[in-house]
Amino acid sequence: MAFNVNANDFAKYEKVVADNRIEFIDFRFTDIKGVWHHVSYTVKSIDKGVFENGLPFDGSSIPNWQPINKSDMILAPDAGTVFVDPFTADPTVVVICDVWDIYKNQPYENCPRSIAKKATEYLKSTGLGDVAYFGPENEFFVFDELRIRDDVNCQYYEIDSEEGEWNGATKFEDRPNTGHRPGLKGGYFPVQPIDSMVDLRAEMVKTLEAVGLDVNINHHEVAQAQGEIGVKFASLVEAADNVQKLKYVIKNVAHLNGKTATFMPKPLYGDNGSGMHCHQSIWKGNENTFAGDKYQGLSDAALYYTGGVLKHAQSIAAFTNASTNSYKRLIPGFEAPSILTYSAQNRSASCRIPFVSGAKAKRVEFRFPDSSANPYLAFTAQLLAGIDGIKKKIDPGKPMEMDLFELSLDEIREKGIQQMPHTLREAIECMLANHEFLKAGNVMTEDFIQNYQHYKFKSEVWPWEGRPHPYEFKTTYSC
Repeated sequence: MAFNVNANDFAKYEKVVADNRIEFIDFRFTDIKGVWHHVSYTVKSIDKGVFENGLPFDGSSIPNWQPINKSDMILAPDAGTVFVDPFTADPTVVVICDVWDIYKNQPYENCPRSIAKKATEYLKSTGLGDVAYFGPENEFFVFDELRIRDDVNCQYYEIDSEEGEWNGATKFEDRPNTGHRPGLKGGYFPVQPIDSMVDLRAEMVKTLEAVGLDVNINHHEVAQAQGEIGVKFASLVEAADNVQKLKYVIKNVAHLNGKTATFMPKPLYGDNGSGMHCHQSIWKGNENTFAGDKYQGLSDAALYYTGGVLKHAQSIAAFTNASTNSYKRLIPGFEAPSILTYSAQNRSASCRIPFVSGAKAKRVEFRFPDSSANPYLAFTAQLLAGIDGIKKKIDPGKPMEMDLFELSLDEIREKGIQQMPHTLREAIECMLANHEFLKAGNVMTEDFIQNYQHYKFKSEVWPWEGRPHPYEFKTTYSC
């Protein structure tokens, strides 16, 4: 077994190591949930042979991966992903890895990054395009404190932010209460002092650029304590790598400033949640296949792609909205697009066709995903649904230009409009009933799909369903 090492990528790795007098190499990989894991080696112990032959590790210690009797696995480092870690005391570079199954002598079928690579190869094999571009928009919250209690007799959390309207009467010990706060749903684009995170986000932007991301915008978002930093689009695998980098940087910059950042979709009751809107297009050669002369300058391929994602949205939600908390965001009244239709400029539709200048920028934007998703799996699921739409010429129906947030549930039913699932359980059940398109090109295997659903039920759905909620005591205690 030997991995192909791109000469230019390895030269880049060697230059970064030499120029920065690196002492440690930190190898990282992503588990099913989307969490980064790492192992560090001294620089003197790593040579080109390690990149060619991989690094052994124990796969049985990763949730829902290998059994103890088949625990040996290999990390396959991708030299082209190297970047200097801005948070370590000693000079360290990070290298992102795929995972290799030594028993089957193939990419590990539960490795999300390997799955994403297979999706890219499948796209090429269809002849529909050479590359799929994704531009995720990851929203996040920054809080001052989080306290949690999860006991048999007590379920409790409390989060705090100086921006929170609940602090209107708080007497701070070390400073006055100035009263400048965005308020409920009032955080979109205010200047200082209402936007209290200007300098913090600027530090995040500079750090993101230092690790190689091309940042183009940052701003306060609608909710209290909420922000967004925009990063340039990239190919599917690189875009997912960038999400992992972005989450790592934002969490650590917040941490170093005595705060805590989260990409949890819905941490605040009654205020907007955080999404991961996904802009996407398919290119073949130098041609954007999504540009055409149909609705809003889109091509048939783009509309069929949209039709495929909308048709399979209830299924791919298991990957794009991968937490129980995701579905607390997808409710009416908070600009969260739970209605499965498309429109130009209409942000209440789950698929928006952005206004752009020129054919190269033509794309579709799906607004229901969020950052609790594993980015490799979320992007892959959308691509596979879109490819299925193109191959089968799935009609997305007519666009809806009305304000869908104003429709009542009865009106949505009367119009026959499909909605996103209302719980993670429902999304997984939809995925189990409709997942053949995910197995196209052997991108996701049946074993992976079953492993994924068992993991989600055991780690999230059943524990969440089995716990009493404080609100239930208000509604049911005196029954």
